[in-house]
Amino acid sequence: MNQGFGGEQVRTIGADHIALREQVLNELRRRIVDGDYEQGERLTENRLADDFGVSRNPVREALRVVETEGFVEILPRRGAVVATLDDTAIRDLFAVRRQLETLAAGLAAERATEQDVERLRGLLKEAQAATEAGDFDRVAELNSALHLAVFDISGNRWLASLSGAMYHHVHWVFRVGAAQRAPHSWEEHIRVVDAIAAGDREAATEAARAHIEAAAAAALPLK
Repeated sequence: MNQGFGGEQVRTIGADHIALREQVLNELRRRIVDGDYEQGERLTENRLADDFGVSRNPVREALRVVETEGFVEILPRRGAVVATLDDTAIRDLFAVRRQLETLAAGLAAERATEQDVERLRGLLKEAQAATEAGDFDRVAELNSALHLAVFDISGNRWLASLSGAMYHHVHWVFRVGAAQRAPHSWEEHIRVVDAIAAGDREAATEAARAHIEAAAAAALPLK
């Protein structure tokens, strides 16, 4: 970060280190979520440092963060391994989603502008094209983008803040079964967006609840 002082630009100590740490963290999280590093796979500091072309220090810091986030477990005699999505973790995730996303959809129905609705429609259109093309990495990205857009449109900053961390895990779960889930998911998304566009809070809340319940039912048999 640069700060102005006496007419000069001064770089704060450690700014580059923080940027590197964040880059490593984001890439490590992405590779886990996208399945490049599979569930149960061992992740040593040396291996990750080689993969990312960095020293072990930012890798060590990134591993600590993804451990607290639940993406990595530290096991005796094995060290860091990619966490496994078990039934309990998935149920807990969807229990939180059910509460937050129904609230967000209802608020979005009350507060969405024409531009907001156009934004959601655009994401739906992109998702349909990606589904038809079989590009399920892109489908998963758009799934998260649509849900996060609804949180944003809700206008509730607490919901928007909470959703950011949660959606790394939502993306992870969705990506595992994206090929099977995608066609049904986007039909459900259309109903949510239609209700938001109509300004119908009750319908948006119910459409979001139905979507979350269908997603949970589809995700749990995967484990």
